[in-house]
Amino acid sequence: MTILIEGLLFPEGPAFDGQGNIWLVEKEAGNLVYYNHRQHSRVAVGGHPNGIAIDKKGIIWFCDSLQNSIRCYDPVHKTCTTMATEIAGNPLKMPNDLCFDHRGNLLFTCPGDDLTDGTGYICCLTTHKKLTKIHTDLFYPNGLAFAPDNSTLFVAETGTKWICKMRWDSLLHQVDGIEKFIATGGSIGPDGIAFSRDNHLFAAIYGSQHILSIDTKNKTTEKINTPGKNPTNCALDPQGIQGLIITEAEKGQLLQWNSTKKGLL
Repeated sequence: MTILIEGLLFPEGPAFDGQGNIWLVEKEAGNLVYYNHRQHSRVAVGGHPNGIAIDKKGIIWFCDSLQNSIRCYDPVHKTCTTMATEIAGNPLKMPNDLCFDHRGNLLFTCPGDDLTDGTGYICCLTTHKKLTKIHTDLFYPNGLAFAPDNSTLFVAETGTKWICKMRWDSLLHQVDGIEKFIATGGSIGPDGIAFSRDNHLFAAIYGSQHILSIDTKNKTTEKINTPGKNPTNCALDPQGIQGLIITEAEKGQLLQWNSTKKGLL
């Protein structure tokens, strides 16, 4: 395990852009963080930025759990735009993490702030900017990621300590076939998740000092220990060079774990 950055105030949401650069958030400081060639810089965006997803144009989309919004940052023009703040007339429920499907629809989780609440939900912001709830009554839905088939969605439900999976229809913007996939255990539960191209799933187990490496074919698991007890999220280099990138909140670190597995863009 290699430490890339230290002294971060609750890092979350690492993601690779199309050039192999790493973006993450510094939630408690209201910053996006850009990492490249052992150098990093901060972009002040305010609020509490959380998960990150980068679209095909290189725009950085992120959740803001303080402003209850979905926002995006254009690194070329250095502008920040709020894309969504409410659904059906109600404020979004503390958006947490997000991902794009292969058509460009944005899916994101809204857990609130209580693991036992049971009213968390998942939203879809379509390419036509229509916002709908696609799954409700969840106990702190957190990280989410598509498998390489582009139609199987995996969601970490922290409150139940399960990772669930479901089928996603990118044209109808609906899910079905919802089932519990694997129990992760841990003192708190699964946080951010990331897939490799060969259907391997990595899950940050918050409060338990490890990333859970999951072979989704036979559901066998291995633990990747982290220096601090609160890994929040992870991302795999799509080129298979920089390995698994991990954010850890207790010690405020961006970490690198060697792997040749390739992530998904």
